[in-house]
Amino acid sequence: MGLVTEMEYRRRSERRGTFGRGAAWLVPLMLLAAIVTVDLRTGERFRVVSWIILVPSIAAAVCGVGATIAFALLSLVTYLAVDTAFPERYRAGTADFVLVALGGALAVIASAVRVRRQRQDLHMRDIAETTRRTVLRPLPPNWAGLEHAGVYLAADVDARVGGDFYDIQPGPHGTRVLVGDVQGKGLGAVETAAALLGSFREAAYHEPELTTVADRLEVRMSRHRGHTAALGRYDGDRFATALLLGFPDDARDVVEVINFGHDPPLAVGPRGVRPLPGGERLPIGFGDLAGEAAPGGEVQSGGEVGPPACRELLEPDETLLMVTDGVTEARGRDDAYYPLRGDVARAVAADPARAAPRRLVRLVREGVLRHTHGRLGDDTTVFAVRRLPGPESGPAPASPSTTGRPSPS
Repeated sequence: MGLVTEMEYRRRSERRGTFGRGAAWLVPLMLLAAIVTVDLRTGERFRVVSWIILVPSIAAAVCGVGATIAFALLSLVTYLAVDTAFPERYRAGTADFVLVALGGALAVIASAVRVRRQRQDLHMRDIAETTRRTVLRPLPPNWAGLEHAGVYLAADVDARVGGDFYDIQPGPHGTRVLVGDVQGKGLGAVETAAALLGSFREAAYHEPELTTVADRLEVRMSRHRGHTAALGRYDGDRFATALLLGFPDDARDVVEVINFGHDPPLAVGPRGVRPLPGGERLPIGFGDLAGEAAPGGEVQSGGEVGPPACRELLEPDETLLMVTDGVTEARGRDDAYYPLRGDVARAVAADPARAAPRRLVRLVREGVLRHTHGRLGDDTTVFAVRRLPGPESGPAPASPSTTGRPSPS
């Protein structure tokens, strides 16, 4: 968003806060006209002019501050005009006039409080959106030779960000993909996800072996927990399940998989749906239990501390589908889990073109929301990637031999 466009957007937002949205002002105006019409038609037998106090109250609920002030003043003027049109013995009197004036003043105050609260809510949403874009950075189309699509649904619709994460990192040693889910909720989970993604983006670019990238994630989790402990926040049981994938440049029909206690990726294609095994590891954060973290948190480049990656053949028309437990543990009203594999298999069998990443992600998203009736019990991430035919469309990374250690993409 350019500078001029952003300034205009802010001016429009301020005008909406002052006068309200669209034709909302028609509601109190029609109410005012109805009260005046009824009062004049019923005459002295049934006086309803005092009901005019409802007009600024309605305006406070649907209009901005400026419109509420206008309706409060208009109500007072209208009250005086209508009431003085009757003989003195049938007039509502000064007491009702004071009531209308007081009601208008209170309506203006209520409108100002409501508009201020709305602006604060919008500001908090902007902060949450900025945080989401920082943790889950936008990925260019067909990035690093991969056609990809992803969707993140927060269980708390106002939070917009949680512990789920995914990213694609191109580099001199191929393209690496990370999808995962941090245990727990709140800012602690977001901080952990950001720490793991930062480590992944560096290691995935520089390290030639996928196992070394995995080891660095384990070390990063250990360091992060130590840092939070030093700050006085207990984070010792924090862990993350994740899938780490590698797409070597020299073997376009191969994908390397390391599984940190996550649901395996599904290879989806015209021939069906099959789970891919991976180099099984404990969730990130439990590596010290299996001796996968080096003493002192050091990992030597090229060294393999944990189990090796599993190399699997991948057909050119197959898409890798990865989801977090917000999908696999989604429950319907009958308490049954969402049948991910069966749902995807039926859809692709009926239409093989639905195996494309974008359509596949949309299929799973709609299936989960339909199964849960829109009531998500956990943050939900659906991510799908597929090799593009031919040369990579992403920028060719610089060679470390000529430029030292270049900055990652």
